Amino acid sequence: MLRTLTIRDFVIVDTIELEFSNGFTVFTGETGAGKSILIDALQLALGGRGDASMVREGAAKADISADFALTPAATSWIEQNEFAVEEGGALLRRVIDNAGRSKAYINGIAATAGQLRELGELLVDIHGQHAHQSLLKQDAQRALLDNQIAVRDPESTAQVHAVATCYKAWRALARQREEFETNAKNVLLERERLEWQVGELDKLAVKPGEWTEITNEHSRLSHAASLLEGAQEALNAISESEQPILSQLSSMNQKLAKLVDVDAGLQNVLDCMEPARIQLQEAVYALNDYIDKVELDPERLAQVDARMDAIHSTARKFRVTPEELPDEHATLKAKLRQLADATDVEGLRRQEEKAKAAYVEVAAALSSTRREAAQRLSEQVSEAMQELSMNGGRFVVALNPCEPAVYGMEQVEFLVAGHAGVAPRPLAKVASGGELARISLAIAVITSHATTVPTLIFDEVDTGIGGGVAEVVGRLLKRLGHSRQVLCVTHLPQVASQANQHFQVAKGTTGEGKTVSRIDVLDKKERVEEVARMLGGIEITETTRKHARELLAS
Repeated sequence: MLRTLTIRDFVIVDTIELEFSNGFTVFTGETGAGKSILIDALQLALGGRGDASMVREGAAKADISADFALTPAATSWIEQNEFAVEEGGALLRRVIDNAGRSKAYINGIAATAGQLRELGELLVDIHGQHAHQSLLKQDAQRALLDNQIAVRDPESTAQVHAVATCYKAWRALARQREEFETNAKNVLLERERLEWQVGELDKLAVKPGEWTEITNEHSRLSHAASLLEGAQEALNAISESEQPILSQLSSMNQKLAKLVDVDAGLQNVLDCMEPARIQLQEAVYALNDYIDKVELDPERLAQVDARMDAIHSTARKFRVTPEELPDEHATLKAKLRQLADATDVEGLRRQEEKAKAAYVEVAAALSSTRREAAQRLSEQVSEAMQELSMNGGRFVVALNPCEPAVYGMEQVEFLVAGHAGVAPRPLAKVASGGELARISLAIAVITSHATTVPTLIFDEVDTGIGGGVAEVVGRLLKRLGHSRQVLCVTHLPQVASQANQHFQVAKGTTGEGKTVSRIDVLDKKERVEEVARMLGGIEITETTRKHARELLAS
């Protein structure tokens, strides 16, 4: 829901800060007082088009901020777009300077007007006498019908996803087949090239890690003579020379052992030298073992040389390092498999036909579900239209067959006949703005449990109605306010009297003689005066006050 709206230097508004509550809220005031300016300001904060004419005369910039409590859908959008989630809210801000330059922010982070619109569509739906409201778009009409279906049967959402998934799978196969048929010669040449490359690598059969192993072996074999010589020299010095180190160390240890009996202070020296003797003995064993294993093998060295040359040459040919050859081999084999599948035209056609049949099956099931829901919604909205002074009017949800698409095999279109004897026409072409607003109201009330948008705004939906119908409109809006936050600009006392919160919009002048708009929250006594004004005009009598109190009491 909308929690606060702050407007600074917008058209004829200097500074206004409003706090909103749940339920049904109305804005009333004299014609021209600036009621619709509030809606215009909010639309700007929601990503609407702005220009320099919106900046109050003499001001440097217009600044509008709207603070909303978040829904799960809005929270998900904010997280996906990497905007901060602050205290469970979303602060949408728009700044227009007097040169027409625009800046947008979401929770203090710079954003685009398009991002404001995307997030705004999850938070607010505006119903009014304007051609750009969401219900005029066929995509929104289809989404609304599908949402209605989902409310009655949550599992039906899977139908919509299944249709989209099957359509994408079918079209992917169709594109693959079409691409091959168009580029058959190039595909065959590419396949021949890949077959040759894979064949070369199959023959070489380089294993993962082989290059490291073979380079180590080559180094060992090529230095075998010097390795043997060095190991033997160390062994001689330690244990096989005329005066080997090991023998000298053993002799010293024996002498020290005897001297320890004379002076125990030498024990520490002996404790240090004995481990050294043991380690030297272990080194002797290790050197003997190493010398036994190292062999001079010219034949094996030649084999390793040849293998290294083959691997290195192939790696250079494929423009990779020797270590990367196994991965390159696997990649080329995968490409060849894909290309082999892609060049099987008959196989592709069979897969394509199978995918198409799967799509038609799930799309037909969705069409059947939509027909039932369309009939039900048509009847419910038509019934609500009778209450809204549109006697004989009809609302029809038409399902027009279309080429298979990601959303199904029909296009959803809302048709309306304003009164009896008139053929239903597309909602977008309804001539009367008042009719359009009231039809939108009827649809909004019927579908209020299907939409996830928490705030609904109705801008002068009472145009062209009065009397008992006006009271019906007020009751409908109040009923809608039980499940959604509803904001309404109205001229009718019957509608205003039903509100949970009442704002009065009025014009005034500053000390400099400039016109400004102000907004006040009305208490019970002030509401009586405002409703009485709406009933009786300029001169308010005790009779109109009494009537106002009766309306508010009811």
